[in-house]
Amino acid sequence: MSWGFLRDLLSGVNKYSTGIGRIWVAVVFIFRLLVYIAVAENIWKYEHDEFECNIKQPGCENVCFDHFFPVSHIRLWALQLIMVSTPSLLVVFHVAYRENREKHHNQKLYKSPGEIDGGLLCTYLISLILKTGFEIIFLVLFYKLYNGFKVPHLVQCDMRPCPNTVDCYISKPTEKMIFLYFLVATSCLCIVLNLSELSYLVFKYCIKCYLERYIKKRQGSKGDCHKSEIVGRDTPAAAGRFHNSSLSLPPNTQDECEETSPLT
Repeated sequence: MSWGFLRDLLSGVNKYSTGIGRIWVAVVFIFRLLVYIAVAENIWKYEHDEFECNIKQPGCENVCFDHFFPVSHIRLWALQLIMVSTPSLLVVFHVAYRENREKHHNQKLYKSPGEIDGGLLCTYLISLILKTGFEIIFLVLFYKLYNGFKVPHLVQCDMRPCPNTVDCYISKPTEKMIFLYFLVATSCLCIVLNLSELSYLVFKYCIKCYLERYIKKRQGSKGDCHKSEIVGRDTPAAAGRFHNSSLSLPPNTQDECEETSPLT
């Protein structure tokens, strides 16, 4: 199986990721994709041929193998890699949409098409949620389908057409179990990275919104002070008559004006 498309996808996503996102790309590419291609695929390559039972009843081995391994570990692992990487396409497509929109209008509409803000921020957060969800779903599938993350040396099968309970032996059980633990560990690491990046982006966005509101509020209060100074200089007589009237500024605004006014 060729994994070139997944490599190209991860390298493309790396350009638009945060620092934590780049760590996630490195983990998926090095500790999952390369390990799968270089080692794990060969371990499970002949798992059906090497599955042996102590009886030669026709069809018995096939039925027992299908019962204990409804989906091959390695194929489920490959499907997991594809599913957790696919949501990153949303970010790539959104950036491509921004670039095409700028070309269509023949003007610069964004500071940078790959900058994570506005609609691209929402797309990025959705991709993180989907990746985390897929990781959790596949971990649950691994646990439910194989009764845990252990690979037994021997399984007992009484499925028809086996005439009685037969013993079946799994090849390389210890080696397979080690790689299953490695799979679980890397999946959990990716979940932690996704949640960390999600929290970082949400926190960063909240801080940005707070600072923008604070700056607008300060600018508004300074504008009120400037207007009051102009009115005071233009109508000095009227200022005395209406000093205690309802048109005067609120106490908080008056204090801010006194602090920021260059006349004091």
